[in-house]
Amino acid sequence: MSKEIIVVQGNGILSGEVSISGAKNSALKLMAATILARGECVIRNVPLISDIEVMTEVLTCLGATVGRNGHVDRDEHVVSIDTSTVESRETPYELVSKMRASIAVLGPLIGRFGEASVAMPGGCQIGARKIDMHLKGLEALGVEFSVDHGYLKAKTPNGLHGSHVVLDFPSVGATENLLMASVTAEGTTIIENAAREPEIVDLCNMLNEMGARISGSGSMVITIEGVALDDLHPCDHATVGDRIEAGTFLVGGALTGGPLTVNGIDPSFLRMAIVKLRDMGCTVSESENSITVSRDKPLSPVDIQTLPHPGFPTDLQAQFMLLAACAEGTSVITENVFENRFMFASEIARMGADIVIDDHHSLVRGVKQLQGAPVESTDLRAGAALVLAGIVAEGETKVYKIGHIDRGYEDYVGKLQSLGADVKRVKQG
Repeated sequence: MSKEIIVVQGNGILSGEVSISGAKNSALKLMAATILARGECVIRNVPLISDIEVMTEVLTCLGATVGRNGHVDRDEHVVSIDTSTVESRETPYELVSKMRASIAVLGPLIGRFGEASVAMPGGCQIGARKIDMHLKGLEALGVEFSVDHGYLKAKTPNGLHGSHVVLDFPSVGATENLLMASVTAEGTTIIENAAREPEIVDLCNMLNEMGARISGSGSMVITIEGVALDDLHPCDHATVGDRIEAGTFLVGGALTGGPLTVNGIDPSFLRMAIVKLRDMGCTVSESENSITVSRDKPLSPVDIQTLPHPGFPTDLQAQFMLLAACAEGTSVITENVFENRFMFASEIARMGADIVIDDHHSLVRGVKQLQGAPVESTDLRAGAALVLAGIVAEGETKVYKIGHIDRGYEDYVGKLQSLGADVKRVKQG
């Protein structure tokens, strides 16, 4: 079977304007949330990426009718999901193993049916990412769990009831599952130490449009007043822009000097990343729905610690490690979210980067020039960063296992080409 790789000739060019797609990490959960409302929901600004295809398969397996709609504006970024025929409560391993976000159907299945059977999740190999917090929180709502032959089975023998849940860590996935299950719980649910990511706010907004009663989204305490299942109804909702895609292209502009403008993103979503770009010597300007980066002096070293939002996003750690590898001086990057996220370092080292890993810290000594080399995507964000590295490296870079990139970046190569990069997809026999 032939596979594709990305081949990059290092011309050091990335400038112009690029439109950002809808947020992967939001659209996937919005799709899962449609399970709660019988009928046809319409979700706009959905990216054309492989993870969306997997979630489409998951929902179809449950009995939903999903389509990139011809009858809604004839826009391929508009997805309609009719869940009126959903009867199955089980998602199979062959789908869940492809993408960890499939676990997001657990909460809405419980909210609609009071039961679910979900295969244990897979996805990028960037850390354990256990679902203990999901289960502990849902148990507080009256859910009972058992594991049977690799399947997580959930039941609610006494129904769902509101509860006060304090998360050990502001987990995005746990917050999402708790939100979607508690929408139909009897009484009031309070989630303390909730995740504050923009994608959480987007999910809460859509759930409220469906008839839920949620307040406090974007803060550490979210309150959900339970409603009857029959009070929920389909809605028409637009996905927010993808802050990680935007951040990735901004790093590209910082690498080459730009100027590079990303359109379709709220700058507040990337506040800490913008701070770090400025710390590294970049000029960053913002408008209501766009960000522009440029640079006319050498990159300065930086200290970065990944933290839950509004801290520095772990999904931009690899991209900023690349920036640090090209800076004048020594940077320190600390990964506090995923323990295996430094696998990128060994690949960028093949291109001449000078990086020393010590537990969850990395010491990055800037080098004058990266060298083109064959490298391998270890995960979604690392793959995107390796392509950027190739653009500023000397000679040719071949990036393998680009299926990781396709999971989260719509037409990544096409967008880079539009900005002047010499990059293409090539089939390998």
